[in-house]
Parts: sequence; C-alpha cells; structure tokens
Amino acid sequence: MQTSDRQEVIDDLLSKVDQGAPETIQEIEQAHGVDSLALLLEALPVNDRVGFWEQLSSPIQLPVLAEMRDDASEAIIRAVDEAQLHTLFADLDADTLLELQDVLTEPLLEEALGRMDSEQKQRYASAQQYADSEVGHWCDHQPLVVPAKTKVTVVLRLLRRVMPKYCDHVFVVDSRGIWVGAVPIHKLFGADGILKISELVREQFPSLNARDDIYVSADKVASSEEIALPVLDDGGMLIGRLDLGTAYEMQTERAEAQIMATAGLDEDEDLFSPVMKSARNRALWLGINLMTAFLASWFIGLFEATLQQVVALAVLMPVVASMGGIAGSQTLTLIVRGLALGQISKTNLKPLLNKEFKVGLLNGILWALVIGVIAGYWFESWGLGIVIGAAIVANIISAALAGIFVPVLLGKLKIDPALSGSVILTTVTDIVGFVAFLGLGTLFLL
Repeated sequence: MQTSDRQEVIDDLLSKVDQGAPETIQEIEQAHGVDSLALLLEALPVNDRVGFWEQLSSPIQLPVLAEMRDDASEAIIRAVDEAQLHTLFADLDADTLLELQDVLTEPLLEEALGRMDSEQKQRYASAQQYADSEVGHWCDHQPLVVPAKTKVTVVLRLLRRVMPKYCDHVFVVDSRGIWVGAVPIHKLFGADGILKISELVREQFPSLNARDDIYVSADKVASSEEIALPVLDDGGMLIGRLDLGTAYEMQTERAEAQIMATAGLDEDEDLFSPVMKSARNRALWLGINLMTAFLASWFIGLFEATLQQVVALAVLMPVVASMGGIAGSQTLTLIVRGLALGQISKTNLKPLLNKEFKVGLLNGILWALVIGVIAGYWFESWGLGIVIGAAIVANIISAALAGIFVPVLLGKLKIDPALSGSVILTTVTDIVGFVAFLGLGTLFLL
C-alpha cells in the first residue's frame, strides 16, 4: 500500500468512528495484506485500534498482532478479554510465539506452549538456544531438506507435495543432519531418477553460523545472489535457513531502528503509547542533552565580560553553532551509514579523514567569506567579520573531523553511534564554535 493510500484509509476509518457509521474493516481486510493492516492499526488511537482488530476475521487476527510493533500489540493484549486471548492462542505456532513472547504474560506464554504439539515445542526450544540478536533465533526451521542417500525420483515426488516460499535449492544433509550441500531444483528435472541426490550436490554453497548477528546475516543473504542461505550450528548441523524475504524485513527493521535512535527513541515505541511510558523513554536523552547544554553554557559564561562589551557577539553566536552543527551532522550521517555497511576500516580511515578535512576547509572558507561580509556590513565592523569568519572555518573543520571520530569511537565502545552520536557531536561543535568565536572576539575586539 502506498503511503498516500494508507493515509486516506486511516482518515476514512477515523471519520467513520467519529460519525458513528458502521465499520468497514472486512472490506479493508480483503484489500490489504497483513503488513499493511498492522501499519493501519498502529496509526489508530488505542481504543479504536482494539475495536477494529476485534472485527478482523479470526484467521488473520494473530498474524496481524504478530506483525505489529511490541508496544502496539501489547496494548491490544492488555485490552482484550482474557477468554478471547485463550481462544486466540489455542493454535499458536512456534514462529508466531517467538514474535509475541516479549509482550505475553507468563501464564499466556505457558498456556500457548502447553497446547503446542511436540514438533512446534521442539522448534521453539531450538530457537531459545540463541539470543534474539542471533540468526539461529529467527531462522526458518522448515527448509526443504533430504538425506544424501535419497534418490532423485523421491525428491521430485516430495517437491510436488511441498514447496516453501523462496526456495530454489534442495538442502542435503547426511544421516546425522550434518550439512552436505545444496542441489538446484532445476537440475533435478531431466536427471536420472535412480541417482542419489548427493551426486548432484553443489558443495561450494555459502552458509550462515547460527551465532551470527541477525542483521549481518540479512546483509549476507541480500548480497549472496541466493534466495536463501542455510543456517548451521557450531558442529555443522543444519538447523534452518534465512530467506530473502526475512532478510529484507530485517534490513528494514534495522533502518527504522537507526532512524528512531537518532532521536533517542525505541523502534518499538507506539504512536499512541501511554503518556507516562513515552515520557520515561524520552526523559533519559532529554536529560543527557540538558547536561551537554549546561556544559556549552559554562564555556559561554567564561566570556561573560566580552559579551557585555560586544553585544554583537551574542547576536551572532547562533550562526556559528548552527553552521558547525549542520556540517557535523552531514559527516556523521555518512560515517554511520558506512559503519552499518562495514565500509569503514583502519585502512581507509586516514584517507577518509584527509578527505573530510579538505571538504571542511573548503566549505569553511566559502561560508566564512559570506558570513564575514554580511556580519561586517550589518554591524559596521570588519574586525567582527574577520572574527566570525575565522570561527566559522575552525568550527566547520572541527565538525567534519568530529563527525568521523565520534561514531568510530562509539562503535569501538560498543555504543550505537546512531543513538548517541548526534548528542555528542552537537556538544563538540557548540563548545568549539563558542570558544573560537568568543575567544577571538576577546583577543581582537576588546
């Protein structure tokens, strides 16, 4: 569903609620997929969201709930009648339970597990051996797998009955379940039916370790030119696969998380989260920002006498801070993307610093001339123009360098640079800009 179409549907739903008109959720359900329905429901206030979700047909309620963000799905679970939840989770499979386990109460989780058959319980237990940041936790545990001794005719009969999504290879294991290789499905057609599947194996087939990071694994799948890659444990046993569809979902999830993190928010935060919860989530970074603001103010306070005598410096201070902040954020965004894609290493860090220094110097000189002329003409003081021009050059260069060093250092400290990089960078550019501007003003204008 296009963004504009989704906005129209949301407006239509809300207007029907306001007017008390009959709901048309069934029509919307028929027109849109599970992912679009989840996004639609997340855009509604909690009371309206619960009402529309309850009107969804029974088979689609659970998939939509699992597709929603944690905060949004938890709001529905808290609001729905307990008896309805017991019915809803009667046929819960392992994959759906993995999606919802963080928002279910312990009794509901235990009840859902108790109703599963042995195969589903085993799949859930297998996933729980791995952290939720590891690919072994999220991989598909039902790939198309056959023993190495299976004949081609048997595999072809299997393909007529079972064909998973995103499947163009048959995975082959030995009698212990150890990975042997993969066979392209197209090679089976026309092959001698009495051949063992192992005789057609493509041995040099890329694989993933179950302990690998899920987002790194998603990138590997996307760049592998394969539709799905096998996931193996440390002993080489096949435990599942990561397909292209899941990899794309993970890449989208990571991109959204990085965008939210730049504002200090959790990607699971709901548009209509409870006020206290939203306030608590955001208070931390507001507090950190306040401390850095006080630090910058303290440096300004060192030049109180200068500001009292040269009022023009106070008027122009926001210009210096703003130019440094923008220059730094441009570099920071570029570096955070490079780190996420694994493009930045010790080898190319020095050339990158050299390039960004030159970019900062060039832009600094250009805008120093522009701002210096404007300030000198405005306040009829060419000395002031020279001072702010020099401060602009110093701040833009320092911003460019900080835009590299800050995310790289945070990455080495295992801190997400998308989450805290902008706060630290702003502090650096503010302090450097104010000290350079006010310090030069003290030296040359008093």
